[in-house]
Amino acid sequence: MELLIGRIAERKILEEVLESPSSELLAIFGRRRVGKTFLIRSFFKKQLIFELSGVHNANATEQLLNFSRSMAEALGSRLAIATPKNWTEAFWQLREFATPVLKKRKAVIFFDEFPWLSSHKSGFLSAFEYFWNQWASQQPNLIVAICGSAATWMIKKVVNSKGGLHNRLTRKIRLLPFTLHETEQYLKKNNIHLDRYQILNIFMAMGGVPHYLKELKKGESAIQAIDRLCFTKDGLLSTEFANLYRSLFEAADRHIAVVKSLADKPSGLTRNEIIAACNLKSGGTTSILLEELVESGFITPYLPLHKNANKSIYKLSDEYSLFYLKFIEHSRSTGAGTWLKKSSTSSWKSWSGYAFEGICMKHVSHIKQALGISGVFTETSAWRHAPKTGNGAQIDLLLDRQDNVISICEMKFSNTEFAIDKAYAAELQYKLDAFRRESKTKKALFLAMVTTYGVKSNMYTVGLVQNEVTMDDLFDL
Repeated sequence: MELLIGRIAERKILEEVLESPSSELLAIFGRRRVGKTFLIRSFFKKQLIFELSGVHNANATEQLLNFSRSMAEALGSRLAIATPKNWTEAFWQLREFATPVLKKRKAVIFFDEFPWLSSHKSGFLSAFEYFWNQWASQQPNLIVAICGSAATWMIKKVVNSKGGLHNRLTRKIRLLPFTLHETEQYLKKNNIHLDRYQILNIFMAMGGVPHYLKELKKGESAIQAIDRLCFTKDGLLSTEFANLYRSLFEAADRHIAVVKSLADKPSGLTRNEIIAACNLKSGGTTSILLEELVESGFITPYLPLHKNANKSIYKLSDEYSLFYLKFIEHSRSTGAGTWLKKSSTSSWKSWSGYAFEGICMKHVSHIKQALGISGVFTETSAWRHAPKTGNGAQIDLLLDRQDNVISICEMKFSNTEFAIDKAYAAELQYKLDAFRRESKTKKALFLAMVTTYGVKSNMYTVGLVQNEVTMDDLFDL
């Protein structure tokens, strides 16, 4: 358990599962490479008595053969065990094996890549439903953990099941990539000591995905690491994009189309704008598609101020996807030094601003803590004003506070102190004036600058900037 980095909220759920006086059916889902299997194996190391992992595109015969081998391993037998004829027989064997153990202590049965076990006409899911409903759910010492990366299948067949697993889940965990704090901890554990600006650059390119971070090498700078992983022939992230989406979603082309549309529109798109941009049909299938992308952590809906959920603005929130589509997909240059050249262009400068905004949006709790309002009830939202004539305005993050204040957050990425000049000061003032006029709010408006190294004090900051949040605040707990 000491090997686990971060995952505080998830650990709390798992501790509750372990202490529960009743049987527990736990589902963990999320994008691949995010550490679902590692979390279960690490936390339940002492309680895990049986584990079976599904194999992609394997038929029922192959999966059942793997079941018999896993059963032999669980029994500590060197001899092969007869392969069950079907999944009904397999679950009966599992029941016979687990019963004497459960009379003595808590035990965990773990099914990894659960959707892959349910191959076409295998009968796996119906047999599992019977196993849980007729026996496992009656065993107070039993925890059954199921895990899967195939988001479409897990959400439809398990989380929102209308069949035998309807309302049977006792807990669920949507596992997301590491935060900045967890990323820093993970790198230190692997003896990789980078300053926070370097870590932030790495995070903007690949996010907090443990499997990607594991590829970083001691003694490499952020630029060297990105160069090697993204722009060399055998770099892990040079070809990861298509594999990532096709392993997670059925009919992944539609999901990829949505992701690409959002990558082209950093300010975000509404549901109707996504439908128009991707030539989708308005209805349940589009709602499910968007839900799958949200649940997997690729896109995030933001609720505009005083609007209902159907007016949500969707943004691409997966750092790797944003980076891949901007710099890797159509890159003509590869090899050593590629990223050193690309990261000095104006294209990188504009992209880094959007990437930093996305990271800030994932660390709103840290921003609230830095502002000293963690204990104040706050509604987080966005705001967009697009008049038919004249200049519009957009606020990507505003904190509507119960203490009669609205914090307007402006997020700016820079490798030094950020300097507000005359033109930008006028732009900020216009945005504040437009927001007050259009929202008709009577609350005080506090402009909070969220930057890497802080805001340089000058004549334009006085009376304009009320609060500052820095990169360090995003890393701190």
